[in-house]
Amino acid sequence: MFNTGDSNKHIPVMSSEVLEYLIPKEGVCKVVDCTLGYGGHSSLILQKNKELKLLGIDRDDNAINYAENVLKFALDRVKLIKGKFSEIADIMDGIAWKSADAVLLDIGVSSPQIDESERGFSHRFNGPLDMRMDRKSNKTAAQILNHASIEELVHIFRDFGEVKKPWKLAEAVVKRRQIKPWLGTKELAELCEKILFCPRKGGLPVPTLCFQALRIAVNDELRELEESLESVIEILNPGGRVAVISYHSLEDRIVKNIFKREATECLCPPGLPVCQCGHIPCLKVLTKKPLTASAAEIQINRRASSAKMRVAEKL
Repeated sequence: MFNTGDSNKHIPVMSSEVLEYLIPKEGVCKVVDCTLGYGGHSSLILQKNKELKLLGIDRDDNAINYAENVLKFALDRVKLIKGKFSEIADIMDGIAWKSADAVLLDIGVSSPQIDESERGFSHRFNGPLDMRMDRKSNKTAAQILNHASIEELVHIFRDFGEVKKPWKLAEAVVKRRQIKPWLGTKELAELCEKILFCPRKGGLPVPTLCFQALRIAVNDELRELEESLESVIEILNPGGRVAVISYHSLEDRIVKNIFKREATECLCPPGLPVCQCGHIPCLKVLTKKPLTASAAEIQINRRASSAKMRVAEKL
């Protein structure tokens, strides 16, 4: 558990852009922070508009407890609910919210979670191979490494981490677990460096890619993102906006494709003389290219260097 008095533990990424695109300075509105985390974005949102009401959603009990303290200055305007962001429609229904005016998704793992060695998110600290956002979930990184088939491991390393030579790494993981089970982050990081010692030019270190892949698999993050965006589009009021901050190409591609699809008039295959799909666009994309953090922000917060933000408006 983190000391809630330490304000340096978490810096919200691209907060100026979030406020500019999502939050009006005044007027009653309802905002959903689907990835509440440690309350950084929500705190700034509530400070900018003293009339808005905010719903914060997160899977992590620690994060919710931390955020409750951070947001205590406006708890009369806040509802914090534990849950998956793909469950946004059901969660809103549970508090009698029929729609929302703005929705924020800041995808990925937060800095405090990374820095907690017992959570197992980072190869920089030795800890258990956990990686669960929701610590009551049954699936852990160790469970995957110790029980998944070679084919399943290849899929995880290749499709979620974009690791070069995923077969080589998967085979090494299986061979190692036949001697003793996987337990700690340090031993996995060492294997990754030993088997795949040459990172891509200018790319992330191999252990980072492997840990990213396992984290996505443990928390089913890509499916969660797809399902949440489908739900968000439904619950937004006309003129309402959704902003998504992602940190790697897999997430950004999902956001880009869904926004593009829902902003397109016809989804028929090319070459048909007359549209037969009857698709009606429901979004207007406000960011033709993803927004990125400024050099000044990156200097303060290195995590912002890989952030990409896309914004769309409900028609």
